[in-house]
Amino acid sequence: MIAPVFEQLSVGDVVLTRELHFSRDTLVRYAGASGDFNTIHYRDDVAQSVGLPGVIAHGMLTMGAAASPVAEWISSAGVVSDYQVRFTRMVPVDGADGADVTVTATVGAIDTDARTARIDLKVVFAEQTVLGKSQLVVTFA
Repeated sequence: MIAPVFEQLSVGDVVLTRELHFSRDTLVRYAGASGDFNTIHYRDDVAQSVGLPGVIAHGMLTMGAAASPVAEWISSAGVVSDYQVRFTRMVPVDGADGADVTVTATVGAIDTDARTARIDLKVVFAEQTVLGKSQLVVTFA
């Protein structure tokens, strides 16, 4: 992937679309890395006992995974200086099929004086947005 050039960005540019796949293995690995061993993330019976459809992905896993393609796209051209989301829906992770989440990153605003670009993320699972107002600010070198 070629690093972006700040001067070539325009508001409305779709800079990437990426499909992410979460499996139950993904959840186990994330739990180990994060220390979040809440049983709703690995046991269907417990998740269902509290009214969930089954095991769900960790919100912070979804948030981090959604930002990763943008960090890869930026490469050495800049840094993510701010990242904010609203958690709007859960991502159920089926034991056999997992869950596929689509991330689309679009330039939402540009500040030429500060050399920053706001990147708006649309994060979708099963045709529904799972992260609302998901925005990263990229500060370019």
